[in-house]
Amino acid sequence: MKTHFLTTVSIVSMIAGGALAQTEPPLKDDAPRVDDIVVTAQKRSERLQDVPVSISVLNTEALEAQGVNNVLALNNLAPGLRVSSGDAAASPKIYIRGVGLSDFNPNASSGVGIYVDGVYIGSPLAQMSGFYDLAQVEVLRGPQGTLYGRNTNGGAINITTNRPTFDWAADVRTEYASDNGVNLEGGFGGPLVDDVLAFRLAGQYVSRDGDTHDRVTGEDLNAVEYYGGRLSLLYTPNSDISVLTQINHFENHGDATTPQHRALFPATAEATGADGLCAAGVYSSGMCTDLLGYADTDNDIRAGDYGPEAGKDKVRLNGASIQLDWTLGAVDLVAISAYQNAKRNAFENTDVSPLRMIEINYRSESEAFSQELRVQSNDPAADLKWVLGVYFMDETIKDNSTQDVLRDLRPLFITPDNPLGLSPENSVGVFGYPYTQKTKSYALFGQADYKFSDKLTGTAGVRWSSDDRDFDYRSEIEYGLATILTYQASKSFSAWSGRLGLRYELSDEANLYATYNRGFKSGGFFGGLATTVEQLEPYDNEQLDAYEVGFKGQFWNRRARLNTSAFFYDYKDQQVFAQVLRNGLTVQVLDNAGNSTIYGAEIEASLIPIDNLDLSAGVSLLHAKYDEFVSEGEDYGGNWLPQSPKVTFNASATYTWPLASGDEVMVNLNTTYSSKVYFDNSNRERLSQDGVWNTGGQISWRADATGLEAGVFARNVFDEDWVVSMSPIDSLGFDQVIYNQPRSLGVFLKYKY
Repeated sequence: MKTHFLTTVSIVSMIAGGALAQTEPPLKDDAPRVDDIVVTAQKRSERLQDVPVSISVLNTEALEAQGVNNVLALNNLAPGLRVSSGDAAASPKIYIRGVGLSDFNPNASSGVGIYVDGVYIGSPLAQMSGFYDLAQVEVLRGPQGTLYGRNTNGGAINITTNRPTFDWAADVRTEYASDNGVNLEGGFGGPLVDDVLAFRLAGQYVSRDGDTHDRVTGEDLNAVEYYGGRLSLLYTPNSDISVLTQINHFENHGDATTPQHRALFPATAEATGADGLCAAGVYSSGMCTDLLGYADTDNDIRAGDYGPEAGKDKVRLNGASIQLDWTLGAVDLVAISAYQNAKRNAFENTDVSPLRMIEINYRSESEAFSQELRVQSNDPAADLKWVLGVYFMDETIKDNSTQDVLRDLRPLFITPDNPLGLSPENSVGVFGYPYTQKTKSYALFGQADYKFSDKLTGTAGVRWSSDDRDFDYRSEIEYGLATILTYQASKSFSAWSGRLGLRYELSDEANLYATYNRGFKSGGFFGGLATTVEQLEPYDNEQLDAYEVGFKGQFWNRRARLNTSAFFYDYKDQQVFAQVLRNGLTVQVLDNAGNSTIYGAEIEASLIPIDNLDLSAGVSLLHAKYDEFVSEGEDYGGNWLPQSPKVTFNASATYTWPLASGDEVMVNLNTTYSSKVYFDNSNRERLSQDGVWNTGGQISWRADATGLEAGVFARNVFDEDWVVSMSPIDSLGFDQVIYNQPRSLGVFLKYKY
């Protein structure tokens, strides 16, 4: 802890010392400056400092230095951003400023939208792919109710890949790390027809041996293996038209996530806590077991008794998109057509024990076609800048998942009339819930920025969105042997959202802004295992009214940048997912809470205090609590929202030594911190994680003449352990506890042409 603290204090002290300097050095022509960052947050290319939105930007170098090869690795890299998952290759849980959704079912919609090259990636089956050959990642905080629309209450993650160019170019990076970790990624391309047609071919391959030992089989579990590829073609028949076509493919063949087993049923009074379950501190004592009498007692978070049914998480994605940009005099026409297909077949040993208590087979498929059409002004000097657009998406989700429950108890119920040993009333059997959900989404939107004076600019935007959903659900036993219930329903969910804002330019390098945003997330139908019709009744839209003020400025002859924001959220009808105990059974519930209040502030700073030294840091302060929320007779009013740490912090320092030969030696040090988080609505202590630090670093040598770079890196260098996700299954007497990856040490080689 002392080492973490000193690391952080050193970085913060350097930033503060430079920012508070009273004298500015004379600026030379070759003096270092913080780079201008261009973002597309408002559907046009603009300077980050000119956009009245709270945005963090991660460029290629930052992503590589911190080992980002999927969306999970973005956790804590931007203030207020938290990403985790209970699955190996699907359903990330993304929260920004406490706004998100922990539902892992395939028809769930996060409160944070993910966009890749302008295409909305709505399916949770498809959100863990595509992180390679990236130009930059923009993290937009707060509701994006106009230009991004539905399901962006928390914000948006805007991913931009490298486009084809008419000059030959190549970028390749290879890594080898602990546990035989391999990460190969890169892209190359150039002109096929000079100034008319160019291509870029990019790909990624990631693999790693398992980090969790199975004491039953002797194998190592939680192994990783996935790969993907992307072909991009850029067609520019003249200076007014460009057409970008992309085709992509992704496959995951790694293990299903294997959590740790934590027993909950006490066998003695001494082991019994106040809630009747196992008391804290004795989970691994042997005095607590699960329903079938098993307990993991060795306190080793990297080992367990799992048996032969460890499981795989197979995901296959295919996608294609075409973006047309056409300049028609004073306006631009932008059309984006996209198709996505995602399939998942994952088997998991859910009870993570050698006994067959519960095993789940997730089998899902989503297919979506989307079309966005925008007309927008293109004069950057005009007093009025505007965007008008329409959006359509046609999505079909099919799920045929099953839960095999208490198979080891079947011999107790075998009779001549019941040779399979089924006992649905005792939850013994294979329970399936095949369903199909079809959604047609429509939206009309527009936003205008008007410059009232040289200093003052106003923004107004509005969007109407509608989702028409058809839902056909069946709950069955033993692969259709008997039907528990059927449910069919259709419903439209529509709402208005929008934006109002003012930006005041204090100087060429500093401005203030104030905004009001209304975000909307569509209602829908629950997509997990249901035992009653009430679980399937549609939940309502949620609405978030956000008020924000911010400051963006560059100082000290542009050697320092400081961006700050403060916000207040009025969160109504919040969609909340939970695993609750009902009639002695653990069931999944997705419903609307009453109201929540969220407020906080963020600070991001970049500084070049001396030549060759780049510093950056960000901090988020957050208050996020339910005002009104009653679930299963429990009043959670006043409880902290899940996945909402009071404090998050990230910092990075890079020093570059120029050598006489023209080569460079670079050292990077980075660290993140997250304070305590709860993993469910009850705020039970056993379902929480105290504050944690994660520190890494990289040292490399870059050859100026050849474009080669080689180096060594360390991630989670102090080998800290922390919980990233938990699932309570109280009725069966255990918790699933998922831990982070252990320390990784490695080497890399990079080539750029």
